[in-house]
Amino acid sequence: MLKHQDVWRAIDRLASESGFSASGLARRAGLDPTTFNKSKRIARDGKPRWPTTESISKILAATNSTMGQFVTLLSDGIDGGVVHRIPIIGYAQTGRQGFFDDAGYPTGSGWDEVDFPNVGDNHAYALEVSGESMEPVYRDGDTIIVSPQANVRRGDRVVVRTKDGEVLAKQLVRQTAHRIELLSINRDHADITLKVEDVEWMARIVWASQ
Repeated sequence: MLKHQDVWRAIDRLASESGFSASGLARRAGLDPTTFNKSKRIARDGKPRWPTTESISKILAATNSTMGQFVTLLSDGIDGGVVHRIPIIGYAQTGRQGFFDDAGYPTGSGWDEVDFPNVGDNHAYALEVSGESMEPVYRDGDTIIVSPQANVRRGDRVVVRTKDGEVLAKQLVRQTAHRIELLSINRDHADITLKVEDVEWMARIVWASQ
């Protein structure tokens, strides 16, 4: 499973392999030079502070590195260095019958696959974003990692499939026994409230490569 210290260690390794200090890498990527300082990796209340996907995207671009290379740096510290191959699915396919079971697990074979560190869910999959419905957080061509087994909490970004086959990528605002309130990531799109019985499955987005 992804750990806080492993992600930060991977950033330090990327900086070192590219000939930078952590602050030098941040500066090269157009970020505040203190973005990756060790003093900023733990919040004042003692909780771990994670780097943003935007900052990771920028340092990968600045060093001409790929997400796969970053995954390799990550994997040295995760579950004994184990990297899993997970299916990558086009966003349009998620709304079609036959691609997922009732629990939201991808079915069938023949998918393209990508390497990714173990996230503690053998059913995790990558979803290739298409269109602008998730901008500005996720853009056309980005890849998000979805974990059907991950606990979903208020504030999480999620992928939801309705029983009508509609697929939504939103932020969970509130879930009760009767309804699910969702905030649109793209503010040009309306927020939505669904009845629980109208939702086939909901899965948490646990990572994004940009």
